[in-house]
Amino acid sequence: MLDQSAARCEEVKTGTTIIAIEFDGGVVLGSDSRVTASDSVVNRVMNKLSPLHPKIYCALSGSAADAQTVAELVCYQLQFHSLEIGDEPRVGAAATLVKNISYRHRDELAANLIVAGWDRRGGGQVFSTLSGALSRQPFVAGGSGSIYVYGFVDAAYRSGMSRDECKEFVLNTLALAMNRDGSSGGVAYIVTIDERGAEERIVSGKDLPAFFDK
Repeated sequence: MLDQSAARCEEVKTGTTIIAIEFDGGVVLGSDSRVTASDSVVNRVMNKLSPLHPKIYCALSGSAADAQTVAELVCYQLQFHSLEIGDEPRVGAAATLVKNISYRHRDELAANLIVAGWDRRGGGQVFSTLSGALSRQPFVAGGSGSIYVYGFVDAAYRSGMSRDECKEFVLNTLALAMNRDGSSGGVAYIVTIDERGAEERIVSGKDLPAFFDK
């Protein structure tokens, strides 16, 4: 029988699957929606794709409270940065803010974020800030579910994929991870960002692609 008092003391974590990929003209981000504390699911439909600015989002993993706090701080700082420069912030600036906060408080925070978005100078960009490092990559997968799909993403990814192919790539990756990882599940959140802005989509569990006979 589950010890309820012990469960309440467990840190609420987004044991999760998050992914982002670049295409010519934008990016696609995706995540599952399950939040866990130890072996308990405490939230089935948390949106882990958090807007930092209208054309910049981050995907959250780690401690739910820590990751949300980092996202809120960066969102707040980006608003002032945008006012100061009189223009939309660059994706790299947002990623640098996330990295700086994560590294500075690495002993207190358990948060790993992927930052992705579009700006006029760089177009669609994806930055990994996992573990306080910062690097731009064509695609990044993170969270507990990512270990189950490394083989798939390495085999399925190819340079020059179209917008629709990237959407399919993200959805297939999430579906495979959610099927294997007990900490990933619920619905799939997908955000596509280009020069026009962000387009959000929710895919229910029953509509996720299946790779086996049920």
